[in-house]
Amino acid sequence: MSTTAQPPVPAPSAPAVSVLARADEGPWARYRIVALVDLGGGELLAAFDGRETGLDVPDPTGLVQRRSLDGGRSWGDFETLRDADREGRQWYCDPAFLRDPRTGRLAMFHTHAKDHGVWNAVAGTDDDDRDVLGSAVGLSDDGGRTWDFRSVTAVANPPELLRTAFPTSGSSIVLRHGPHAGRWLQPYAGWFWKDGQVGDEQVVRSYVLFSDDQGETWQRGEPVGEDMDETTIVELSDGAVLLNSRDHHRRGYRRLAVSRDGGQSWEDRGIDETFVDPGNNAQLARRFPDADSADPRARELLFSNARDRAERRRGTLSHSADDGATWQDVLVFEPGALDYSVVQGLEDGAVGVLWEVESREIRFTRMEAADLDAAITTGKPVVISA
Repeated sequence: MSTTAQPPVPAPSAPAVSVLARADEGPWARYRIVALVDLGGGELLAAFDGRETGLDVPDPTGLVQRRSLDGGRSWGDFETLRDADREGRQWYCDPAFLRDPRTGRLAMFHTHAKDHGVWNAVAGTDDDDRDVLGSAVGLSDDGGRTWDFRSVTAVANPPELLRTAFPTSGSSIVLRHGPHAGRWLQPYAGWFWKDGQVGDEQVVRSYVLFSDDQGETWQRGEPVGEDMDETTIVELSDGAVLLNSRDHHRRGYRRLAVSRDGGQSWEDRGIDETFVDPGNNAQLARRFPDADSADPRARELLFSNARDRAERRRGTLSHSADDGATWQDVLVFEPGALDYSVVQGLEDGAVGVLWEVESREIRFTRMEAADLDAAITTGKPVVISA
């Protein structure tokens, strides 16, 4: 009996890298903190902080974005997302995008600072108090060309529970399955009073704000964990929600929690040693966010982070075909130093990755579906040359 030889799997190609922002070019001197969203039809929005010095708020900071109309192959000019108010010293940073697949409505969470950043802000919900670190959400019904901004400080920062909080940058999610389908979820990191008593001792915990009415109103879920800092979020194929957090004390790994009720409460899973991590923001995403729960593609997840226990370096994209039970590296998109990154599955099966390099550059790459599948099949991750 003869068998037909299978053709060899073609080697995946290294994707090209686009520089979306470079220090001392464009409207700001420095750039940090990335967000990315697929608007459909090949249109992408990439957002990031524009910073005067590269340091965190309260140094002058505003939000800018760039738009692609061809799936990330080329990019338009800088657009103002939310401009800094230099005269009034009102600063905006830490963007996070969300798009509702039913209506196309966009949300963009961000931090609102005045005289203090997260380390010395005081407890409170008054956005006119210059010592309070607030947060806001912008809503857009025209693809991010115009925005309606609203404060969510009072929901996110109850002073009887915590001193301060901020939304995690990157990409948020809309639930597709189960009784809470259609719910919007945005993760937060909060400095909660230890043992529930207002005072000096605090513990960093994760939680979400969620909306069941297209962002018109928001509720706060219960906090989870200790030392859960900036947190990325994804819906699994069975409708459960997974939080994957940097470790606040930077012990070299990440932390997990799972919700079975749409983000209202959480089961703390503790330290996860699957991925080493230096204490850095990362991103979880579904490769095919609209896949039906019975479709095997609904179990495909993506994860981008700095793959080193001690240093923010070696930006790596990993893929899971089983809801995160096992993982495989498919792309080293930044062999050298990097800070935050964000990954999104694009509508044609390709993957977009946006990341920052030491406040010097914002970079983007697009990995085609065939190259991603080839890297999975061969077990050999693609490495982009430095």
